[in-house]
This record gives sequence, structure tokens and C-alpha cells, in this order.
Amino acid sequence: MPEPEPDHRRQPPGDEPRTARSPLRLRAVLSAIALFAGAVAATVFAIAAVRGDGPGAWTAAAICAVVALTAAADLVVIARRAR
Repeated sequence: MPEPEPDHRRQPPGDEPRTARSPLRLRAVLSAIALFAGAVAATVFAIAAVRGDGPGAWTAAAICAVVALTAAADLVVIARRAR
């Protein structure tokens, strides 16, 4: 009985998975934009909530603040990986 041929489709040749790099500059730019936009939007929604423009303004401000904090954390991770 002949031996089955090895399946070469499972592992690609070369060392690409070990040397692959994420585009850190693009990721940093997008995180910086999200940080700025999230902070500005959170401020605008918080001011609207203080003025009494509806109960959804506090929720929107909180969501925007979470986006800004996530972007700030991502920038810290990017800075560590860039070293």
C-alpha cells in the first residue's frame, strides 16, 4: 500500500508568521484620531447632559469616554511594541 503524500497546505513555507509585523504607524494614527474624537465627543455630550438635553446624553458621554480610554490604552501598547 503506497504512503499518502504529506499535506503541504497546512503550513506555508518560509518564516512569515514569525517575522510578520503589524502596521504600527497606521494603528497609532487611528488610535490618536479615536482618542481625540472620543474626548471631544465625551465633553460635548457631558455639557449637553449638564444643560438637561435628555437622559441619553450621559450614556453617550460615557460611551465616548470609554472609546477615548481604549484608544489611550492602545497608544500605550503601541509605544511599548515600537521600542
